[in-house]
Amino acid sequence: MRLFIVEDEKEICDTVAKSLYDAGYEVDTCYDGDEALDYILSEDYDLIVLDLNLPGTDGMDILRELRQTDEETRVLILSARSQIADKVEGLDAGANDYMEKPFHLQELEARIRSLTRRKFVQNDICLNCGEIRFDTRKREAYAKGEPVSLTRKENGILEYLLLNQGRPVSQEELMEHVWDASADSFSGAIRVHMSSLRRKLKAVLGYDPILNKVGEGYKIREESDR
Repeated sequence: MRLFIVEDEKEICDTVAKSLYDAGYEVDTCYDGDEALDYILSEDYDLIVLDLNLPGTDGMDILRELRQTDEETRVLILSARSQIADKVEGLDAGANDYMEKPFHLQELEARIRSLTRRKFVQNDICLNCGEIRFDTRKREAYAKGEPVSLTRKENGILEYLLLNQGRPVSQEELMEHVWDASADSFSGAIRVHMSSLRRKLKAVLGYDPILNKVGEGYKIREESDR
């Protein structure tokens, strides 16, 4: 999952980003409204945490600009503006949630988990496909009930494939949602991590649960689908 944190208070922004990174997300950050708008209109994020009081373009204007062309990306407003009128304005402008400052990181993380599950019509914290299970809160994978030790990127790939069961996912799409903005799309990193993930799952399951459809992408499957 790829998140974008837009917050002009650097200490808050960096603290939130580190907490979310430690929770398993890929995170980009920005402290300025004008720069944030450029990122939002050119990059693909699963969720944006958006402050309202920003230098340059105001957070509310960023939200309205985004919603002119994008109704899908989840937006959580994180702001010191605490009046009911501010909350109503933000939600009416297209925000999916609104949190006041000061806030607790645990609550922020819980709200982000909830919003991203809603995006993919996923109501449980655990994602399942046959004998594969992934706990989105603990960031732990299981096959046949046994824990499978995966790297951070392998966890991200598995989670995204499980969230998109039933269709192939291209390398480009994985790059957009599992890697941050600093990733080199031509580095071959996806193939390396995908190969390792498939090998680890096959060692437990006895078969390769990830199908590579040439020209389409990767698709996770149950044993009965082989």
